Amino acid sequence: MRTSLRHIARTALLALAVIGLSGAPVRADGEAKLLAPSGTLRVGIYPGSPTSMVSDAAGKPHGLTYDLGGELAKRLGVGIDYVRFQRVADIVAAIHDGNVDLTVTNATPARANDVSFSQPVLSIELGFLVPAMSPIDKVEDIDKPGVKIGVTKGSTSERTLPTKFKNATVVPAESVKSAIGMFGRGEIDLYATNKPTLFEMSDQMPGARILDGNWGLEHMAIAIPKGREDALPLLNHFVADEQSSGALDTIQQQAGLRGAIKAKRE
Repeated sequence: MRTSLRHIARTALLALAVIGLSGAPVRADGEAKLLAPSGTLRVGIYPGSPTSMVSDAAGKPHGLTYDLGGELAKRLGVGIDYVRFQRVADIVAAIHDGNVDLTVTNATPARANDVSFSQPVLSIELGFLVPAMSPIDKVEDIDKPGVKIGVTKGSTSERTLPTKFKNATVVPAESVKSAIGMFGRGEIDLYATNKPTLFEMSDQMPGARILDGNWGLEHMAIAIPKGREDALPLLNHFVADEQSSGALDTIQQQAGLRGAIKAKRE
């Protein structure tokens, strides 16, 4: 009996995903209860990155997570609650603990141990930001004794860069906002993260520049708590529709998201 109900639920998810991609609200109790069991879709965001949430000149919020979360809530026919954190690692932990329903983040194997991911939404380049008058002109100038590379605490950069650079020192920052202050105090010489965030930082640091090239890619996907995998067919249809309809391009433009490339379709 339990297997039969599970099969019915999966079939309903797929059918309603196709029907719901017209953009109209999907009043589907099964999907809404699975993705938003509290009756409200709790979306984890952190300020300062267009992949999550930024504000335009008029103070209106935009962002990949912010806008995709809002669009999905409309299609499910539920309310939305944006839950703010300082950094993405805290959001992933909150999703793991069931305190947040959804975010968009880098779908790494390590994070896949804690949350479940949709198909990729888009990919973004990873890079380095240096302040004005920095003697660092290229990536080859980084791996030297005394060079301090800033990273966001709990990020992919913090886990990855120590294996790439043996002589430079990796210095964790509590948030992107605090990292800008660390430049001014001489606590870091450059900052490593995804390029959309680096562009946002450079806008606040006259003369700052992003080094040519990249040191990898982040594959951004929708993250949900473990145990809700029956919702993945619906989420994958949602992602595919946002990509093919041009809605994803609009979201990127509104958020000023730079450094992104199209995700490979699975």
